[in-house]
Amino acid sequence: MSKGMYVPKESQSKQGGGAAKAKDGKRKIVAQNKKARHDYAIIDTYEAGLVLTGTEVKSLRQGRASLTDGFVQIDGNEAWLHNAHIPEYSQGTWTNHTVRRKRKLLLHREEIDKLASKSEETGHTIVPLALYFKDGRAKAEIALARGKKEYDKRQTLREKQDRRESDRAIAAAKRKQRGE
Repeated sequence: MSKGMYVPKESQSKQGGGAAKAKDGKRKIVAQNKKARHDYAIIDTYEAGLVLTGTEVKSLRQGRASLTDGFVQIDGNEAWLHNAHIPEYSQGTWTNHTVRRKRKLLLHREEIDKLASKSEETGHTIVPLALYFKDGRAKAEIALARGKKEYDKRQTLREKQDRRESDRAIAAAKRKQRGE
């Protein structure tokens, strides 16, 4: 297509070659907090947008982040993600970000109010579960959670192990039945 040539809008999208991406809603997970699922009983989950700098986004796109010690705090009607470790971008210059700075979470007002009231109850906290990209935007999955006691953790591990053993036994029986 030559410069200055008029092309109707209907035919612009059919020509291809553009930077348009299909929005299929796929999630590209960057980091997960498996320890949170072990230490806490998840009550409710929320998806929140993240306010990030350019070098933080580039570092996340390289798949580098950790949520192990992270937590969410409601402060002045805003949600903040604390202690999430996003390492410095390797090609960054003096504009590089601070590794463990607090980052603003983007939630609806009623979600923030609900989280604030629930987190003030005894034993409840807000923890990050995952960082991921959805339609090219950085998102955080956060959860309202209640801390587990030691015996609850052992019970969960026991149930998981029993489920795994029964799945193995069923798979072995199916293989034997097929004659493998």
